Amino acid sequence: MNAAIAIESLSKTYKGGKQALDNVSFDVPQGQIFGLLGPNGAGKSTLINILAGMVNKSGGAARVWGFDIDAQPRNAKRAIGIVPQEILFDPFFTPREALENQAGLYGVPKGQRQTDALLAAVHLTDKADAYARTLSGGMKRRLLVAKAMVHSPPILVLDEPTAGVDIDLRQQLWDYVRSLNEQGVTVVLTTHYLEEAEQLCDRIAIINHGKLIANEPTRDLIAKAQDKEVVITVNRELAALPEHRRFKKVSQVGPSDIAITYAKDEMNAGDVVRVLADAGYELIDIRTREPDLEDVFLQLTRGAA
Repeated sequence: MNAAIAIESLSKTYKGGKQALDNVSFDVPQGQIFGLLGPNGAGKSTLINILAGMVNKSGGAARVWGFDIDAQPRNAKRAIGIVPQEILFDPFFTPREALENQAGLYGVPKGQRQTDALLAAVHLTDKADAYARTLSGGMKRRLLVAKAMVHSPPILVLDEPTAGVDIDLRQQLWDYVRSLNEQGVTVVLTTHYLEEAEQLCDRIAIINHGKLIANEPTRDLIAKAQDKEVVITVNRELAALPEHRRFKKVSQVGPSDIAITYAKDEMNAGDVVRVLADAGYELIDIRTREPDLEDVFLQLTRGAA
C-alpha cells in the first residue's frame, strides 16, 4: 500500500539540547485512519509541526503525498490539512469569511470553493454569519476542521480534536471524519482518549520520549497485552484474599467479589477458577475483562520510561 506520509529517521533537537524526536521512521498508509499516540511531551506535536512546515527538522526526511517537505514544500503543504490542538481563529470573522479567506490563501478559485458544503458538513450552517468569537468551544473546533479541508487535501491531521468537546459534538465530528475517510481522505489522529483511537484507527504508532516504540494494526497491537483480569463472586464474604504465585494482582472489589489479574501466557481463567476451587471457594459468578488499548499503551510507555 502506498504511503500517504513517509517519515525516515526524523530527528529534532531544540536549542538547549531538548531532543523531541530521535530517529523516528514510519509510513502512514493511504486511505487509513492512523493513530499517533504518546504521553504529553512525547514528540507528537513536534512531528506534526514539521510536516506542516512550522518547525524545521534537525535530521532525516519526510514526504507528504510523495512530496519531500524540503525539496517541494508548497506541494507538500497543499497535500495536507492540519487541525491544531490550540483553538486558533480570528474572532472578528464569521465562519463563512474564515473559510473563504483560508481558501483564498490556498489559491482555490471562487468557483471551486466549497464553503457552504463544509459549513453544512460540520453542522455550522446556522452560525455561518455569526462572529467566530460567539461560537462555543466545540463549534470552534469543528470550524478548524472545516478550515483544514478548504483546499480538499488528501491527508487530514487532527491534533487532539475532541479535547473539551461534549459527547454529542464529539460523535458528530467522528461521523464527519469517517465520511471523509470513506471518500478516500487519509486521516492522522492524535488523542488522549484511547477508546476513540481503538474504535477509529486502522493502525496505531506510539511515540515515547521522542522514540517510536510501536507501529502496528490496532488489533495486533491490542493482542500484545499480557495482563488479563477476571472478577469472581464467591459464596461468602471475604476474610482474606486468595494467593497464588501466578496471580499478578488480587484485590477485593465487593463484599464477596475478587478481582484477579494474571498474565495470559502463564494461565487462563479456567486455571484461576481451579485455584479458587482448590482453596475451598464456591464460585457464584465469573466475569472477564479483555485487554484494551489503554492496557497496551501503559505497558509500552511505562516499560520504555
